[in-house]
Amino acid sequence: MSPPPATTADPLIAWREEFPGLDRVLHFISHSLGAMPRGVGEMFEHYALLWRERGIRAWEDEWFELPTRVGDELGRIFNALPGTVSMHENCTTAQAVALSAIEFAPPRNRLVCTAEDFPSMLYLYEGLTRRGIEVARVRPRHGHTIAEADVLAAIDERTAVVAISQVLFRNSQILELAPIVARAREAGALTLIDAYQAIGTVPVDVQALGVDLLTGGSVKWLCGGPGGGYLYASPGARATLAPAFTGWMAHEAPFAFDSGPMRWHEGPRRFWTGTPGIPSISAALSGYRIVSGIGVAAIRDKSLRQTERMLGWADEFGMPVGSPRVATHRGGTVVLDVPNADQVCRSLLAKDVLLDFRPAVGLRLAPHFYTRDDEIDRVMAMVRDEVRRAS
Repeated sequence: MSPPPATTADPLIAWREEFPGLDRVLHFISHSLGAMPRGVGEMFEHYALLWRERGIRAWEDEWFELPTRVGDELGRIFNALPGTVSMHENCTTAQAVALSAIEFAPPRNRLVCTAEDFPSMLYLYEGLTRRGIEVARVRPRHGHTIAEADVLAAIDERTAVVAISQVLFRNSQILELAPIVARAREAGALTLIDAYQAIGTVPVDVQALGVDLLTGGSVKWLCGGPGGGYLYASPGARATLAPAFTGWMAHEAPFAFDSGPMRWHEGPRRFWTGTPGIPSISAALSGYRIVSGIGVAAIRDKSLRQTERMLGWADEFGMPVGSPRVATHRGGTVVLDVPNADQVCRSLLAKDVLLDFRPAVGLRLAPHFYTRDDEIDRVMAMVRDEVRRAS
């Protein structure tokens, strides 16, 4: 397989001018840290000005409502109803809040996940075993590939929640969620989806899928920077869940300073804890607006075209590929299982090629909507050359 001819028509490249740092590097690491939109600086300036000029009044002016407004903006990207997305420090915190609301009462005390989920999630699930929760990890049949049939087989009447990744972080495999969600519902279990590696590059419709809970963060494809984790809770799930990991901002009247018992807010604040991180939430908004403005379907079309081009070059150069070749099974990342991948990664980073290395899978590279086709060709040639030097 050889790379296809470069295209001359790329309407998405016009958005590149919103990312002033891209001309200084080859940015192929949006699966780990998206490029910074120019609007982030303006948001920080606005935050600092509001704090300086309005002081404590900034909460009433803007800050108190900001996380809900930003959550609604984000929710449009994956078709969430207004008021169903709460903002959090990170994805792990969002999952911890959600899981604290699930009873796990025997005999329904089982959490089904996969061995290929992100380690932060797996550490969190491991901690739950101290509460008598049984964690069932579905293991890959070969390499790092998970079979959806194995996830389905693990779900039974003992399952309280199915907590899995939509796109696996190591190899960019997309798990087909629809049958998993249907099986969980049939068994009486909730679904908690880690969509970190999906939202912003793979179309997701939470209403069509019928997921109960979904988490992610803004660092990657959403170009929102760190500190912008989020939790979607369907209206049905929200009505039944009362988090144990909670705080004063989740109270229906936090400024009443009521010492208890807790009365949870009926909207997205139900899943808040303490004071929200206003600077990071502010910074995430520019990326959300850009992704929403483009539309994830268009981003996905370009991603598939460019990752297919990368696979063609990998075959041309004889580089083993660790990510799925079937387009419908592949997220936005191409994984190259080249020899001495850690050394190759360090050498390329020193040359302003932004990518990363993961043990047992090799190099991970990801184009995004702001990537030019000529950059695809350049980065693949540079990887080839560095692999040869390292051998």
